[in-house]
Amino acid sequence: SRDGEVLTLRMNRAEKKNALTGAMYSALTEGLKAANADDGIGAIVILGQPGIFCAGNDIKDFIAFAMGGGIGQPILDFLRALVANEKPLVAGVDGAAIGIGTTMILHCDYAIASPRAVFATPFVDLGLVPEAASSLIVPQLMGNRLAFEMLAMGAKFSAERARETGLVNTIAELDTLETVVRETAEAIAAKPREAVKLARKLIRGDQSAILLRIDEEAKLFSERLMSKEARQAFEAFLAKGKS
Repeated sequence: SRDGEVLTLRMNRAEKKNALTGAMYSALTEGLKAANADDGIGAIVILGQPGIFCAGNDIKDFIAFAMGGGIGQPILDFLRALVANEKPLVAGVDGAAIGIGTTMILHCDYAIASPRAVFATPFVDLGLVPEAASSLIVPQLMGNRLAFEMLAMGAKFSAERARETGLVNTIAELDTLETVVRETAEAIAAKPREAVKLARKLIRGDQSAILLRIDEEAKLFSERLMSKEARQAFEAFLAKGKS
């Protein structure tokens, strides 16, 4: 949806905790591309639903991608669109942000969490490896030990810990989160557009290493999807969901 100079992309599958399907990835990618092609858009917002930001990838889609021998083109398209995005990107996180729900935040320029936000990347627990260039960005952001805790141990980070480690900028109260997110995006959009674009580009620097790491991770991720460890983890996850 568009409100003035701000385009909002809202994940809207609350009944499945906003687990992302291939179609949702494609819709997010198209939203980013549309915003970048529109000179009237000064900022983009990413939101989930009250109480849930994103539970990660839809496991059934994951299994389908694995049978096809890859991570899935819609996922790769979205990750590359995040890197290619030239508009300021603001995230508002309420509730759980799991897997890609956390790693997409790494590509945002500003992130705001509610007190009940929880961040976790349980890739290794599923027999997989980190994605979205998180294996490169998180160590730069937090240092190797905290990166290991998050990406390899799969530790859950509270909103406060996410703020302390730089994953999010600030914490807003539940009843004001989306208002604060919208006001932040509007404030960014109101600034001199070209100056913001150039400043953002300087801050982010050369993105070639990010794209290279996305591809490196994707290759390993695809291999791991076919592994016995991943298959057993997915079967256990699906069985738990039926119980």
